[in-house]
Amino acid sequence: TTILRALSGVSGIDRGHIVVDGRVSAMIALGAGFHPELTGRENVFLNGSILGLSRSEIRRYFDAILDFAGIGEYIDAPVKRYSSGMFARLGFAVAAQVQPDLLLVDEVLAVGDEAFQRKCLDKMREFKNSGVTMLFVSHHMPSVELICDRVIWLEDRTIRMAGLPNEVVKKYLARERSGDMGV
Repeated sequence: TTILRALSGVSGIDRGHIVVDGRVSAMIALGAGFHPELTGRENVFLNGSILGLSRSEIRRYFDAILDFAGIGEYIDAPVKRYSSGMFARLGFAVAAQVQPDLLLVDEVLAVGDEAFQRKCLDKMREFKNSGVTMLFVSHHMPSVELICDRVIWLEDRTIRMAGLPNEVVKKYLARERSGDMGV
């Protein structure tokens, strides 16, 4: 999460430097920037502009955002009345409309029902298949195996292992089952 926050510009770094070339979209803390007193509709425009979409792009994508979020008539209710799942759905739906070169994804599948999680996975596969580079952080190993071509297991700021998803996940799960996580 710390790495994703630094890459997205949400957090600064105290050593080294980061160079990102291209349009970045971050699915970190979905809905960050939503104003609780504004409606979902108003927040789509606010959050979309924060993510770098123009007003005309947001208007063009609005129906797709509403359809993806699946919150129906609640789009015109203040988001302070939304459940955490509705909030995340709308945040993901807006972020998914950005056409990034680099997509940063942090545990977004931890919210929502199974159908919504499947929709999110499908959208991430769509990004991947279109050539978008994704940096996906998760503790959900089935998603890691499904989405990733290469996996890096970080532990205590050190690369513990890097390689093919099935190999790294197998070692990670074996270590987790042994109870020797070393953190």
